[in-house]
Amino acid sequence: MEASASIRWCVPTLLLLLFLLIQPSISIYCDEDDCYDLLGVSQNANASEIKKAYYKLSLKHHPDKNPDPESKKKFVKIANAYEILKDEATREQYDYAIAHPEEVFYNTARYYHAYYGHKTDTRAVLVGLLLVLSGFQYLNQWTRYKQAVDMVKKTPAYKNKLKAMELERTGGVTNKKKGNKQINKKMEEELSEELELQIKGAEKPSVWELIGVRFILLPYTLGKLLLWYGCWFWRYQVKQAPYSWEDASYLTRRSLGVPSDSWRHVVW
Repeated sequence: MEASASIRWCVPTLLLLLFLLIQPSISIYCDEDDCYDLLGVSQNANASEIKKAYYKLSLKHHPDKNPDPESKKKFVKIANAYEILKDEATREQYDYAIAHPEEVFYNTARYYHAYYGHKTDTRAVLVGLLLVLSGFQYLNQWTRYKQAVDMVKKTPAYKNKLKAMELERTGGVTNKKKGNKQINKKMEEELSEELELQIKGAEKPSVWELIGVRFILLPYTLGKLLLWYGCWFWRYQVKQAPYSWEDASYLTRRSLGVPSDSWRHVVW
């Protein structure tokens, strides 16, 4: 029953979204009107005929010539239609949209690129995109981390660890009134802050791990990596020096395929 109800809700939602996406692509140029019809010319009209028709209609419906409010609206539509049809590139796009109304996303993308692409700084778009992606990344990591911490706090091992820390802090003296009851919320929060939880797969989010920060530091990271490889090649390939303990440990760990965190526990 729940699945069928979900389907019944999903279908109208998808249809509504599809309608909202298709509607702008059809009327994105001259609203519900046809640009050619607004100027009173055919689709095969040349630039001279379009220009002549625009001047004739603009004089007729100009607000200074005609005070009728409806005429003012008509003048705005005529001016917009002329702006689209007087330019060969935008006219070609409009003709293509008329001939291929089913290509919703392509027609919409071409329209916005033609009208706003030259006004937009690519660097600003890139910075904005990185900020948005970094924001979503941080929120996602923080949500996963909080969910993992909440799950860990429900485990007996975590509660026993808190009790041990409480005894250590109070010198082995417990509150008689509470007996074996749960630790009060204030002390639990204080102890939780002292007890850092490192959960594999849901680490606490760090600013240095965000996509935007990594992208900004990419030149530094590449330079550091190239320097490391250069030193490695010079020391062990050119000079034929014996491997240091750290480098030998690195080669062993890489050969065994052991993660660095696990390797530290094994070595140390």
